[in-house]
Parts: sequence; structure tokens; C-alpha cells
Amino acid sequence: MMRRRRTLLAAVLAVTTVAGCGVGGSGSASSGPAAAVATSPAASAATGSPDLDAAEVMAAGLEVPWGLAFLPGGDALITERDSGRVLRLAAGSGQARPVFQVPGVAAVGEGGLLGVAVSPDFARDNLVYVYFTAEQDNRIGRFRLDGGDFEVVFEGIANASYHNGGRIAFGPDGLLYVGTGDAGDTASSQDPASPNGKILRLTADGDPAPGNPTAGSPVYSLGHRNVQGLAWDAAGRLFATEFGQNDLDEVNLIEIGRNYGWPQVEGEGDTGGGRFTDPLVTWQVRDASPSGMAISGNTAYVAALRGERLWTLPLDGTSVGEPVARLQQYGRLRTAQIAPDGALWVTTSNTDGRGDVRDGDDRILRFAAR
Repeated sequence: MMRRRRTLLAAVLAVTTVAGCGVGGSGSASSGPAAAVATSPAASAATGSPDLDAAEVMAAGLEVPWGLAFLPGGDALITERDSGRVLRLAAGSGQARPVFQVPGVAAVGEGGLLGVAVSPDFARDNLVYVYFTAEQDNRIGRFRLDGGDFEVVFEGIANASYHNGGRIAFGPDGLLYVGTGDAGDTASSQDPASPNGKILRLTADGDPAPGNPTAGSPVYSLGHRNVQGLAWDAAGRLFATEFGQNDLDEVNLIEIGRNYGWPQVEGEGDTGGGRFTDPLVTWQVRDASPSGMAISGNTAYVAALRGERLWTLPLDGTSVGEPVARLQQYGRLRTAQIAPDGALWVTTSNTDGRGDVRDGDDRILRFAAR
């Protein structure tokens, strides 16, 4: 059963434990010299499309970067899965500076410090939210970027070495959406009382959002295996990526209260007379293992881990066109996000224990919009 509480923990600023040193430029986490870091990023048009043929390295030498979110002024916040650090990176600085150490992170297997989201009221409250694995469970916490205690606002999401989910994002409605995994207990995905194998919708204080399918429940949709990508199009439609087991990975159009079939169905299959909802797109697992997702204009960008590529998906309302594989030279890709200036940022994930580490890994890549 899910349980929930709030607790204040003493905040530990990363700058006190790392003595203010920056990450990137030296390539200390890689097997060779760091990739050249852009000090004068290309101009980007917020109304344009990311130019995937013009990569710029924003930072190098990171340790398993996982989450990525942007502050209103354009600086990026990056989480490192294993170190538990939140880094701040200004485009063109070349240095990802530690700004916070999340307390209580237990980095085991796929767990650790995962997703990050910036409060939609950041100008007023200065709050940053993170999803992390603790010793007993997965949790959501928040802290003020200008200092203060760390507060756990939601807990009780079962953890495991695998399938921890971890992506969080504020939607157009100002509510916090959370992608969780089944933590190896496939039955939990169909259990409406469990937060695992779900997309949750919460208030900024961690309460079940008003208007959820069941009053008092955080569950927005169910029947998921492991959700690590959430993105909205201009019409406010929510899309999510999902890891398959042996056969098919998915992109789903998420609608409130819908059941997406796991573990009864992987990919397209018997909908049980309309009980289950089929995905929009499927891939063989070897070609995808889709994690982060971003949408710009009429295109969705899906970062693939095992597939070691970026999938581009033409969007047409509630349907999609033929996926195209891009960026197959950087190895495992974890996260994709659109910056305030329209540029697409992508993180590599070659230092996560499953990739071939390249010189300069792990890196943050930027593709300006033209």
C-alpha cells in the first residue's frame, strides 16, 4: 500500500561537500580527454525546429546524468543518479556546478537520484522537485534553490534494482505528473491501491490531485511497466514512453483513467473488450528502451538507451507518423528536453554500467532550433 508523509531533513548543499568544484571540462569521469565544450552556443529560435545535424557539447565528464529541467532564465538543472547531486549548468559556461546534495539517496541498480522538475511558480517559491530512491522506497522531495531544508512530499513507491520509473514533470495544468515502475512486481501495475506501474498526478504539495479518476487516489493511469518519459504537445495531450519486457517498447497517448495493459498485454494486443488501451508506437526492445521524451512543434523526440539513438516521431493530433532514427553516434541516450529558447538538450548515459564509455562521457548535448 502507498503511504504518504511529509518530513524535513537537513539540507546538505553540494557546494559544501565538493568545495565548489565544477563538473565538466576536465573529463574526469571519462576514459580519455573531454569533448570540446561550446563556450558560445549557437542562437536558437523558440519557434524553430532543433537542428540534429549541429550538435554542441554543453558539459562533459558527468557521472550518470539522469534528470534535466530548465530554470526560467534558461539554466539547466541536472541530476546525477549515483552521486545524488543536483548540478546547475548555464549554456556556454562549460561547467556543471553542484548546487544541492539530496539526502538519503540509495543508488542501487537503476535506482538513485532520478527525475527533476522545476516548480511552475519558481519565480515566487524557488522550489525544485526530485524523484529519488531511498533505502525503503522511491520518494519525491523538494528544496528551495536559494537554501533551506529538504522536504519529502510523497513516499511509498516500492523500489527495486530495476523498474523504478523516475520521470517527473509539471503539466500544463500546473500539477505534478510522476512515472513509476512496477519494481519487479507485475501485479502492482493493475492494483489500483498501489502507486507502482502507474502515472500519478499530484498537487505541488504531494497530495492526490483533484479530478483524479478516484477521489483521494494519486493514480492518473495504470497498467504500466516502467515509465521514464513524459511530454505534452501544444494541445495539452500527454505522451509517455514505456519499457517493454522482451518484445515491444511503447509510446502511449495517456488519457485519464485509462489502463495500458501491463502485464496482461505487452505492445499491441487483446484490449479485453476495450479495457486496455493500445500504444501509438512500438519498437523491438533492442532498438529502443525509451527513456526521456520531449516535444517541439509537431515532432516528438525519444531518447533510447539500448537502441543508442534518438527517435523522432511526427505527431498528427492523436496519431503519429513513421519514426526515424537519429543521433546513432553517441551511445546510450537517457533524457531529452526542450529549453526555453527552443533548443533540444539530450544527455548520454554511457557511464551507467551498461554502455561503452566514450571520451568525454557522459555529456550534455544541445541542438539549437532554426
